[in-house]
Amino acid sequence: MARLLKERVLEPGIGAGRAAGAPSARSVIVNMAESPLGWLFSRGFVTERQYEAGERLRSDWERAQLAPRITMAWDATPFARGRGSSLGSDPTGAQLDAKRRFQEAIASAGPGLADILWRIVCAGEGMRDAETALGWPARAGKLVLTFALDRVANYYRIR
Repeated sequence: MARLLKERVLEPGIGAGRAAGAPSARSVIVNMAESPLGWLFSRGFVTERQYEAGERLRSDWERAQLAPRITMAWDATPFARGRGSSLGSDPTGAQLDAKRRFQEAIASAGPGLADILWRIVCAGEGMRDAETALGWPARAGKLVLTFALDRVANYYRIR
């Protein structure tokens, strides 16, 4: 638990905003495991409905195992059933259902909104990084993300 909480020192702004005798820095405890979507929800930038939609989307993304593998697969190599056939991994029914739901939810968000959904909700990028990668102006991502989450909430029928 101690590794998830980290103390960070924040430097105050320079200039007239600082009163005489005020401390030069303050520290805060940051939950390093908190997702960007959770951060937005805890500060009131997304509604509970939008947060739930994002969590369901992320859950389907994880169940479908759509994330790239970052470690070696130590599973036994399966035998090929036919010429040129490689089994790799045989997806389960639950995995296939989750992949279908994920793809349909992303499609229901509409064109151009899948990128911000994937970056913030699934990949866990921060808002500033996502806006920069997409070439968007600052603070545009929050607005676009809320539109996308509303559409995903409609897909999942969240009230």
